[in-house]
Amino acid sequence: MKIAFATQDLKRVDAHFGWAKNIAIYEVSPDDSRFLEAIQFDGDLKEDGNEDKLAPKLDAIKDCAILYVAAIGGSGAARVVAQNIHPIKVNEPEVIDDILVKLQGVLKGTPPPWLRKVMQKGQERTFDFEDEA
Repeated sequence: MKIAFATQDLKRVDAHFGWAKNIAIYEVSPDDSRFLEAIQFDGDLKEDGNEDKLAPKLDAIKDCAILYVAAIGGSGAARVVAQNIHPIKVNEPEVIDDILVKLQGVLKGTPPPWLRKVMQKGQERTFDFEDEA
């Protein structure tokens, strides 16, 4: 599954979603994680009520299941959730590699229901009723 990180320095989750200079995207599985791309954003990213600045960021993360941020505004969060992306706020800047290790640990165990649901993003849902018996 793809995970997005709002970051100023490409090393830590340390940015408000709307103000982030970069969105780093990783592919994560229980056994592996790999950096896919960093998308850079220019212009005036400061808090100003300009909702149009969110459109390119929302487009950049559209295939992601989870978005890690230092902060996110109410309308930004609503728009992220509307794309079936689960936003997660970190309380203080956190190293992306550390988050990846923790997430992989959860994936190897028994992920909570919300995580099992987001893991299915982009996958066709199939039901094998033979396995239910």
